[in-house]
Amino acid sequence: MQPDLILDAPGAPDACCVFGHGAGADMHHAFMAAIARGLVARGIACLRYQFPFMQQGSRRPDPPAVAQAAVRSAVQEAVRRLPGVPLFAGGKSFGGRMTSQAQAAEPLPGVRGLVFTGFPLHPAGKPSLERARHLAGVQVPMLFLQGTRDALADLRLLRGALDPLGDRATLHVVEGADHAFHVLVRSGRTDAEVLEELLDRMAAWMRAH
Repeated sequence: MQPDLILDAPGAPDACCVFGHGAGADMHHAFMAAIARGLVARGIACLRYQFPFMQQGSRRPDPPAVAQAAVRSAVQEAVRRLPGVPLFAGGKSFGGRMTSQAQAAEPLPGVRGLVFTGFPLHPAGKPSLERARHLAGVQVPMLFLQGTRDALADLRLLRGALDPLGDRATLHVVEGADHAFHVLVRSGRTDAEVLEELLDRMAAWMRAH
């Protein structure tokens, strides 16, 4: 199935990020739309797409092979629509993990690096490193943006999984943020400020690579 796509792009983008949605919300979700708008404001295109299960109205995420095929299709479309533009890929939670699995299985054509917002290292309350095993097979740079209150990623475990990857993996910790990058009022920060932090870091990292 050809995925539904939305390409948001400035006139002459410095790069393009192919960005997949999470398991519980589609490409139109406010977070996804905000990421796209914010990247465009920073001179970077963003191609969002739907995984097949979301297109079909199902709540059950696609098997890895199906999801990875959707990632590849979206990347190919980005190459077609923006020839010559530096390409990155990744996504929110499930979308990011399926992108990294696809890259580990067979490099995504033209992709220079992967960007993860809230990499889902393990189910909530079930710390594990199983979902990180494939990262050793990813040979391009990776940026991990993780909140300190993310129930799906014990930071101690995540750091332990990324350390062996050396310079290929960069971890940016967002103080006080949960898996959805919400912060508590008592933190003294707002969700909007957190979003700006994410976007600034993403844009700077992509330009550096």
